[in-house]
Amino acid sequence: MARSRKTRAKPAAQPDKPLIDIPEEEQWRLIQQTGILNTVTAERQPAEAKADGTGEDEDEDEVYPLAEEIFSAVTLIIPISFLLLLMYILVHFQYRQQPDWSLIAGRMASSIPILSVFVFYTNRHKARRRAQFLLFLLAIAAGMRMIWMVNWGNWLKNMQQLPPLGTIWVFAIIELDLGPAVLSLALVVTLHGLDVDNG
Repeated sequence: MARSRKTRAKPAAQPDKPLIDIPEEEQWRLIQQTGILNTVTAERQPAEAKADGTGEDEDEDEVYPLAEEIFSAVTLIIPISFLLLLMYILVHFQYRQQPDWSLIAGRMASSIPILSVFVFYTNRHKARRRAQFLLFLLAIAAGMRMIWMVNWGNWLKNMQQLPPLGTIWVFAIIELDLGPAVLSLALVVTLHGLDVDNG
């Protein structure tokens, strides 16, 4: 026969009474002595400030992860490369020359790697003031050289130099902020004495 055991019920702990009774003054002394409250508030303040929009954002010098930078550069390299190809084709038709596809392919093969490195590093640092200033100077120089060559250049040199110049000029304007981009375009127009009002 089986014996039945009687299990004793343990008395439940009273939830309203703590195991150790420490007075409130002693608790505050321990909190201030350990400094735990200061570390919690110091960790919360930057997060709250960023949520409010009042705190400083991360350093502008901090770079994107490499994969994001590469993706951003590729999204610019592809259209800029096609713009360069289009410029090569259009300059041939401008001078009534049949495009030599092997020559254009050779020029594209040598131009795209250089253009890719230029686009990658320019896109990486375009937020810096120094990069904006250099892009501003590049836009002015490329624009002035291109307009001078179209007006007074030899057609053979134009066929060689205008496609890269036009591509660099367009890319520099794309990468510039709005104010410097408009200013560089205005400077190119005024320095060459072009009349924009002729319609």
